[in-house]
Amino acid sequence: MRRHMWSIVVFLLTLPVAAPLAQQSFDRTRPPTPGKTPELRVPKWTTGKLSNGAMLIVAERRDLPLVSFSITFLGGSNQFEKPDKLGVAAFTTSMLREGTRTRSAEQLALDLQLLGTSVGASVGSESGSLSFLSTTEKFGPTLEILGDMLLNSTFPDAALERLRGQRLVQLAQQNAQPGVIGSRVFSRVLYGQAHPFGQYTTEATVKAVTRDDVVAFHKDYFEPGRAIVTVVGDIDLPTARAAIEKTLSGWTAGGSKPSFAYPPLPEQRATTIYLVDKPGAAQSVVNIGLPGPPRSTPDYMPLQVMNFILGGHFQSRLNANIREEKGYSYGVNSWFAYGKGPGPFTANGDIVTEKTAEALQEFMKELRGIHGERPITDEEMQTARDSLIQRLPGQFESVQGIGSAITTLYVNDLPADYYQTYAKAVSAVTKEDVLRMAKKYIPLDRLNIVIVGDRKTIEAPLKGTGIAPIVLLDEHGNPSK
Repeated sequence: MRRHMWSIVVFLLTLPVAAPLAQQSFDRTRPPTPGKTPELRVPKWTTGKLSNGAMLIVAERRDLPLVSFSITFLGGSNQFEKPDKLGVAAFTTSMLREGTRTRSAEQLALDLQLLGTSVGASVGSESGSLSFLSTTEKFGPTLEILGDMLLNSTFPDAALERLRGQRLVQLAQQNAQPGVIGSRVFSRVLYGQAHPFGQYTTEATVKAVTRDDVVAFHKDYFEPGRAIVTVVGDIDLPTARAAIEKTLSGWTAGGSKPSFAYPPLPEQRATTIYLVDKPGAAQSVVNIGLPGPPRSTPDYMPLQVMNFILGGHFQSRLNANIREEKGYSYGVNSWFAYGKGPGPFTANGDIVTEKTAEALQEFMKELRGIHGERPITDEEMQTARDSLIQRLPGQFESVQGIGSAITTLYVNDLPADYYQTYAKAVSAVTKEDVLRMAKKYIPLDRLNIVIVGDRKTIEAPLKGTGIAPIVLLDEHGNPSK
């Protein structure tokens, strides 16, 4: 032991000594000079259709022996789940790993492990996917396993009951988390119980899901008529098409794209504070916002610039004030949840309990500021434009990123030259556009302010701010005393 420690001492003594600060060639008092803007390289791709009607996209990238494969399904839980069976989509994708007609769950896992890959499966609110990343050599065998999972899954009862038990435990844990409660109640306040955006999985809906529900969801949802198959990497169109047609020959034509027709939004009320009591909470979870526009809005670019300045990065107005200057939170941000429907605008932060009222005043100060009370500066505009533009090339650094970027165009009905014209569109946004976006999409007189925290500590100070009347809600968004 002593010999070992002496060897370490001798090694450390032989290391080169760093030059004193006065002798170093760089000035630590100045930030480093920014590097060159990354070059945007958008690859070419080819589109077509498989014999079953699924759209096919292939983009070649030969620098590495890798292939990214995905099937994206248009529509998600909002379109295909019943309100009393919420959670069936998650059960279905989880059970794709639980065995097929020829493979047990253990055999599936072993076969994928031997190939050095995995198959991802998920269904979100408006889309779903099956995907994998493999070496060129292992593309065919991995595709065969994905096809087996897609077409031959058996959905055993025992697996469903095991997954149900796990999900119930997760829900019980989440129901104790202020952040989860805040998100659920915020959605319920904004959209109401009848709108898909205001609904969420509960213990009752999880218990209601049967194996027949899972089998029916699988049959109805995973149809080629609403699918986009994207292949990117060390492969060409003929090779990809031949492999897919052969391996997925049993995936026959059917299904269509959903309409994404959402019910009308509830009438927007005057600005109100909705308080959910969480006794003893060390922090208050604050969510402020209202329903926003869909991704198809022509205001998308100016909204991106406006939100970047308000709460879209670390030095944004919200975070610089509430975290950096005041120290009320570890992080505050804002975002628009774009989709086919009216996803919410949200300004959010976890706030030290004793500073909840003060933090809310700062939130409102910054929202008034973006409305013109604190004019946008040239520096803020330049930082927002540069940051948004410089982020884009990073989406094309990997075969998976390329696949996701290309698929996004078709999911959102964007033009094929969207990425090539992105910088020009962002650069065209003006201060006047930013001000117009704030006034149009964040009306200060119709905000929903949902706060989950220790009522006995924060209610009186919140009333004292005079910002808005307070309505008490329970953890499900129902009126409380």
